[in-house]
Amino acid sequence: MRFSHNLGALDLGVSFEFFPPKTEKMEETLWASITRLAPLGPRFVSVTYGAGGSTRERTHATVARLVRETDLKPAAHLTCVGASRAEIDDVVRGYRDAGVRHIVALRGDPAGGLGTAYRPHPEGYASTTDLIAGIRAIGDFEISVSAYPEKHPESPDVAADIAILKRKVEAGASRAISQFFFDNDKFERYVDRVRAAGIDVPIVPGIVPVVNFEQSAAFARKAGASVPTWLAQRFEGLEDDPATRQLVAAAVSAEQVMDLIDRGFRQFHFYTMNRADLVYAVCHMMGLRAKTEPVAAVAAVSA
Repeated sequence: MRFSHNLGALDLGVSFEFFPPKTEKMEETLWASITRLAPLGPRFVSVTYGAGGSTRERTHATVARLVRETDLKPAAHLTCVGASRAEIDDVVRGYRDAGVRHIVALRGDPAGGLGTAYRPHPEGYASTTDLIAGIRAIGDFEISVSAYPEKHPESPDVAADIAILKRKVEAGASRAISQFFFDNDKFERYVDRVRAAGIDVPIVPGIVPVVNFEQSAAFARKAGASVPTWLAQRFEGLEDDPATRQLVAAAVSAEQVMDLIDRGFRQFHFYTMNRADLVYAVCHMMGLRAKTEPVAAVAAVSA
């Protein structure tokens, strides 16, 4: 059955991921994107986080501003990298005190970048499972975690990844958001294996609209996500044609989402890259329409 032919009858939900701005110009772009997407009524919006004090502070500032100046429900990313348990616990308490009730708990990439060995902080949380337990000890948070349809680059196989996911759920995770992928068959097979392992939390597909194919393909290879030949062919010859590339990008992402809808998926997490237009276009094609006037978010931009 082609559910995507009757989108108005489906209860579809979306969430959006942003990253904290490093400059004033990037902050303007971020809040313009939030303003554009907020009226679509996302279930939540997540803000990424990296190791290092300045990154943590930018994430906290962005999340606190979302709580203070918009009606959106923010989810703050939190990793184990580069911080002691005491420092991470302080961050969690800070989010709790700011009114945040949702955390995306991640181990985090190695300090040396993808491809290097991960070494936990000597006084820190060793794994996502440990981090989840620490968060649960501080407050009643909703906790999302990551899932890897084609396995994490450090895992020996998908089965090992699923075993780790099961431990994260048993520790208190309430949702898994997948690494972005382009092959829906692989994602569906992964979800079937997750269910067969007795994991029943929502597995939300992570979708990244391809703005720059070469950059997206390079990152996908580092992250362990395959790049199908057909995807490369869609963008072939458009290196110097940004207008057409934008149209193709929207069509490709919408095609992927519509196929997932026809396979029975109803929740989608968009990696926005702090750019709203492509994501908004795909959501529009999904049948989502503005639910509210963007008053609260506009106020945040002008603040």
